Amino acid sequence: MKPTELGTSTSDVEVVNVSPQGLWLLVKGKEYFLPRKDFPWFQNARLSEIRRVELLHGRHLHWTDLDIDLDLDALQHRDRYPLKYR
Repeated sequence: MKPTELGTSTSDVEVVNVSPQGLWLLVKGKEYFLPRKDFPWFQNARLSEIRRVELLHGRHLHWTDLDIDLDLDALQHRDRYPLKYR
């Protein structure tokens, strides 16, 4: 017997895929791609460290093990938040 519906996530944020190109996050039902070249902080991280992410205050992503913090607005509007000083 096959289920007719997929279950719903019990978390507001989860890492759904990690590849050599980057990582994919699912945050409140919306998917974000973080390219490895633009987010080098994850490059040498272990998978267990990458997967341990929290959503704080409904808009703040926090990786405690990696000491990384990202605001959802920065992922939604990357042109407004350059990661390199110009």
